[in-house]
Amino acid sequence: MPQPKAIIIGAGIAGIATAIRLAVKGYTIEVFEENNYPGGKLSEINLNGYRFDAGPSLFTMPQYVDALFTLAGKTPAQEFSYQKLDVVCQYFYPDGSSFKAFTDEEQFVKELADKVPADAAAIKAYFKNSARIYAITNHVFLERSLHRLKTFLRWDTIRSILRLPRIDAFRNMHRANQSFFADKRMVQFADRYATYNGSNPYRAPATLNVIPHLEQHFGAYFPTEGMYSITTSLVKLAESLGVQFRYNSPVEEIVLDGQKAKGIKLKGQLIPADIVISNMDVWFTYKRLLSSHPKLQPKRILQQERSSSALIFYWGIKKQFPQLDLHNIFFSANYEQEFSAIWQQKTISADPTVYLNISSKLKPDDAPEGCENWFVMINVPSNTGQDWDTLIAEARAHIITKLCSMLGEDIAPLITFESILDPRSIESKTSSYQGSLYGNSSNNQMAAFLRHANRSSKVGNLYFCGGSVHPGGGIPLALLSAKIVSDWIG
Repeated sequence: MPQPKAIIIGAGIAGIATAIRLAVKGYTIEVFEENNYPGGKLSEINLNGYRFDAGPSLFTMPQYVDALFTLAGKTPAQEFSYQKLDVVCQYFYPDGSSFKAFTDEEQFVKELADKVPADAAAIKAYFKNSARIYAITNHVFLERSLHRLKTFLRWDTIRSILRLPRIDAFRNMHRANQSFFADKRMVQFADRYATYNGSNPYRAPATLNVIPHLEQHFGAYFPTEGMYSITTSLVKLAESLGVQFRYNSPVEEIVLDGQKAKGIKLKGQLIPADIVISNMDVWFTYKRLLSSHPKLQPKRILQQERSSSALIFYWGIKKQFPQLDLHNIFFSANYEQEFSAIWQQKTISADPTVYLNISSKLKPDDAPEGCENWFVMINVPSNTGQDWDTLIAEARAHIITKLCSMLGEDIAPLITFESILDPRSIESKTSSYQGSLYGNSSNNQMAAFLRHANRSSKVGNLYFCGGSVHPGGGIPLALLSAKIVSDWIG
């Protein structure tokens, strides 16, 4: 009996993970990727002696990567190595104060008590609340489909539903964080976690306060060979299982036979398959690959507000800054104004919060000797036709002014190399509609239930994985979407 064949559209991290899971189950897999490289947003840049991880730079929940190697009968540590960080991130404030977010909770509590100062009991209560939300939501909202009856017939699901009032879904993150902390700096620190899925803490439900638990309890990590090694190691694993990757292969259409997917069209030719899985943004999946079937399009989902995007400057810096760490945050003076600019005015604040990642701190060969590779990112609105060239020039000037002030040094003459990624190029390189990083935003209480399902309700044999569908964006959730698809296919 011939092996069933599955086609995966897109070699993003979720597509690769889905390929591995289905290959282990005995499927013949072909992955079609428009670019000449795998990884989607999880890619890299090599220029002028510098290497940059182009997209995601924070690595959490490594067990989801390890699980793929274990599933394939491999020893994870022999295939992919990483180290746990003692310090998750350094935070800098306009008033000159700063602190380090240590992985160890007791050490972090002491650091905050010394530097802010913050009340130890309040900090512990905040993390306890985060752990409680995780315990209630993890197995229901993250690891399983919300669109299958069997999910809701499980006892742990019923138990979680009975505890739903305790996930704090009916007030926004900012209001919840104000109830924990009196110091505005601590509220700003806690509000920042909304940006982990491209949302607004002044609108997003306080359920998103689950995110600190993922970072502080499970820890943050750094892959020995950089973030892109997540992609390369998993591609290697997939290929060892017989998965075929077809690069420079933009899929033109998902071909239907009645109400079932029967393959894809590439260069005008039908490539048949028993199952089709789209790792492309769900918006482009419908608007580009199913454009001849308008009645199949889930209009409400496609009209939902998109997540925020990013503006990233990749800078080669001809100096080393010992006061900086792998992850660094330079906060704005007015957080509410910054988010209002993004979400209401659809523009960029003159005082944006700046995230600075320097992988050469732990991987020295990412920059020439005596230099550093600066990944400088700010949150920006998704692309709705703004004058990005003007906005980018203004933002660059504001970022440099901010960093010069907060670091006490003129960094402009230290920039020897620059590359830029903005919402337009994010969309063109990763097929993310409007350049949004996480698909739809999570700015309302029902966001978890409104994400597109991992299986089509109208087309047989058609499935979806990746950050634009359930359970959401970011590496851990993208990997979980692959698990959900695999479990659904059976």
